Order: sequence, then C-alpha cells, then structure tokens
Amino acid sequence: MTNIVKPPCDEGVIMATSPVHQTSRCGPWVLTATILGSSMAFIDGTVVNVALPALQSALGATVSEVQWIVESYALLLAALLLPGGSLGDLYGRRKIFATGVFVFGLASTLCGLAPNVSTLIVARALQGLGGALLVPGSLSLISASFPMEERGRAIGTWSGFTAITAAIGPVLGGWLIQHASWRWVFFINVPIAAVVLLLTLLRVPESRNPGQSHDRLDWPGAVLATVGLGGIVFALIEPSHSLIAGAAGVMAAVAFVFTEQHSRAPMLPFGLFRSRNFTGANLLTLFLYAAFAGVLFFFPLNLIQIQGYSATEAGAALLPLILLIFFLSRWSGGLVERYGAKLPLVLGPLITAVGFALLAALGIGGSYWTTFFPAVVVLGLGMAVSVAPLTTTVMNSVSRNHAGTASGINNAVSRIAGLLAIAVLGFVLISVFNRDLDRRLDTLSASPELRQEIDSQRLKLAAIQTTNSGAREAVAQSFLAGYRMLLWVAVALSIAGSLSAAILVENRVQADLDVAGKG
Repeated sequence: MTNIVKPPCDEGVIMATSPVHQTSRCGPWVLTATILGSSMAFIDGTVVNVALPALQSALGATVSEVQWIVESYALLLAALLLPGGSLGDLYGRRKIFATGVFVFGLASTLCGLAPNVSTLIVARALQGLGGALLVPGSLSLISASFPMEERGRAIGTWSGFTAITAAIGPVLGGWLIQHASWRWVFFINVPIAAVVLLLTLLRVPESRNPGQSHDRLDWPGAVLATVGLGGIVFALIEPSHSLIAGAAGVMAAVAFVFTEQHSRAPMLPFGLFRSRNFTGANLLTLFLYAAFAGVLFFFPLNLIQIQGYSATEAGAALLPLILLIFFLSRWSGGLVERYGAKLPLVLGPLITAVGFALLAALGIGGSYWTTFFPAVVVLGLGMAVSVAPLTTTVMNSVSRNHAGTASGINNAVSRIAGLLAIAVLGFVLISVFNRDLDRRLDTLSASPELRQEIDSQRLKLAAIQTTNSGAREAVAQSFLAGYRMLLWVAVALSIAGSLSAAILVENRVQADLDVAGKG
C-alpha cells in the first residue's frame, strides 16, 4: 500500500526518451506486455502491506522484520532503478525487460514458498532487483515502439491500466489473504510473469542505442547508493547496530556525492539542481511521498489489528483515494495551464496535511463512512491536486535533452522518500508506543508476570497476544498513540513540501538549463 499512489514522472520517462525503432505495428503487443509487467510491480507494491498483519501472525514476525519485508524490496528498487534503465539502452530493452520479469517471477515464487521471515526478506530483495530492471524497461519499450504522434495515446492507455491495477490490487490481495493465504499475494505474480515473458519473447521487437557506451553505466554510484541507503535504514530499524551501520551509511553517502560529481556519466547529475523549479519539485516529492509512505505502511496494521477490519475491507479502504487521483488527473493537469505550477503545488500538500490531521483525530471504532472515509477523500483530493502538476513541473524545469534524466531522478526520489520514511516514522511510532505502554501498565498496576508476558512481545506492537483485557486495551491505545504521532509528523512533512513549492517553484520556467546536466 505504500506505493498505492504511483511515483511521479512515470509518464515523463516515456515522453522524454528518444525512440530508436518506431515499430508501431508491434505496438499492441508491446503495450500488452508492458502493462501486464508493470501491473506485477504495482500490484505487489499495493497488496504486500495488506498482507503484513497475516504475515506477522503466521511467521511470528517482529515489527522490525515486518519493516524489512517492505524495505528490502524498496532499497534495491530505489537504488538500482536509474542504472536499470541504462542497461536496456546498452544491452537491449527487450532483453533487460524480460530478465526483470523472469527475476521478479522467480522471486515471487520464493516469497510465496518462504518458510520463515529471513527467507522472505531475501526473496523480497530479489524482487526489488527484478523491479529495477522491469519498471524502467517497460517505460523505455513503449518509447522505442511508438512514433511521437502515437505515443500520447499509448501513454494514456498504459497509465489508465496501471491505475486500474493500483485500485484492484489491494482489494484482490485482501480477498486472497482472507479466503486463501498471504502466500497467494506473491503467487499471483507467477502466471502473469509467464504470460509477459511469452509475449515479450514472441511479439516484442528488440531495440537499443547503437552508440551507447559502457561508460553510461554508473555502477560505482549504484553500489554506493545501495550501501548508503541500506546503512542508514539499517541503523534506524535496528537500533542495537545503529552506530556502525549509520556511520557506514553516511560515509557511503558522502562517497556517492563525491563520485557523482566526478563521474563522466553520473546517475545523479547535480547540475540539474541549479534549476529552482527542479529543486523545489524534488524537495516537495521527498517530503510529500515520505509522509504518504510512512502513514500507509502502518495503515493496514491499524485497520486490521486495532479497528477489527477484515483483510478485504482494509484493502478497499483506500479505494476512494485511488479513484479520486485517477478521475481528477486531467483536471489537475489543467490547473498548471490556468494558474501556473506554483499554486497547485502549494495547495495540494496543504490539503493532504488536512487529510492526515483528520486521520490523527480518529479513535477506535465507528463506521468507516464517518471515520476513515472523509479523511481518505481529503487525502485523495490533496494528492490529485499535487501529482500531475508535480510531473509537469519536473518535465518543464530542464531542457528536453535532460528531461528523461530529470524524470528518472524525481521518480527515484519518491521511492527513496518511502524507503527512509518507513524506517524513520517506524522509529517514531515504536518509541511513542513503548513509552505510552509503560505508562498504561503502571496505571493498571500490572503484575510482574503480566509485564513479562507483554515485554517479551513488545517488538510485535499491536500484534501482542494476551488474555488480560486491560493489557490488550493498553496495547491498542498505545499503538494508536504512536500512530497519531506518526500522522502529526506526516502533517509537518506535508506542510514542509508546500513551503518548498512556495519558496522555490516559479510559474515561469528558467531559460538557462541547456547545460544543467553538466557538473
């Protein structure tokens, strides 16, 4: 569910890429293969969070292990997304896309068969590797297979179908969890992967950039980005190892900046940030998508473990948000033409902040329609106002020959924001939960035996099992206290995103960006 709102600039990556072979007669097959392939990643990104409560119960997972189930996937996907796109240009887009589909399908099988949490975490990391090849590969195949005059319709078709899968995914996943097993959340990818592979190998033409140089593959940057992000995330999720992991992560991040500044073909050209609009749009993306990912990671845990929702009901809870973004995307794109980029990018995050505040005001119980539904509608409106203008701002903030790189960077920023947010906001929730639970157990005058029972399960948070009704209520209220604090942090992050747009984004595009990709 953390990826229930598609990262910005997916369509921008397609529009910005110069096609090498315009083979529109193969277009329907290319669209079918790329839509199905992308759907695997989108479905997986939206349904896994719905499965987390069932996973935690079935495998006896702690909250940190549950975080790693999501983070191991997100880490590899975020760090390797940009070099994954370059591999297709160099070795063949069809070949790299097919490789990504195969790896993703194989990893999904391993996830479904995982006998324990450790195996599942490793298999999820392998899924992230497959996704890093699959996601940019699907976008570049569309670009290479349609002439410019047909790409608009192809983009609309791809975007529409992927939006539908984002809506169906959580509901379908919840139904499978409730009526079959959490393992089917992963097994569902296997037949899709088989069909996509068959279509790709039989019907999708190969394309590559003949003059592409191996120097375009920034593997030192990719490795340092992975180590840097991994170290920082590990330090936040595993506090007992925070000093060593955090130091390693920070040093790798510093080395990454140095390497990118001196690379002939950096995956992150810092020169692009000379554009105020590009910098403002990426800061907004970082803050807004961090808030969203952090909140939505724990949202199903609250619905299922605290509010008593079924997995299917939890999967359907965010449908209004998805539908609002889908139906209002054309309208919100028109806001830029009518008012410029600044106004919607300032107002959108503020509306989103109101949605988070409405969620923070909720307690336990009550009808969905009078509790979560109004908040979800406001969140959907806020994101709908933000996403399309955000993509337009990124695309218009640099010269056309840098638009593909700019889109890829913004896409990666949204994923990195989610990766870091789950770790940081998880730390916030756990800290508040433990402090509040201690206070409530003191008020209960809990016996030493009851305290020992609770303390031995603290790392499970809301999944703590106890027969003592008072202790169970204390656990539920403590989790809610932690989740409320997380929501108020999300409010602050959304406001910070709005301020980034207010200070940095200008309605008039700067004209000095032909050299922005240098240095």
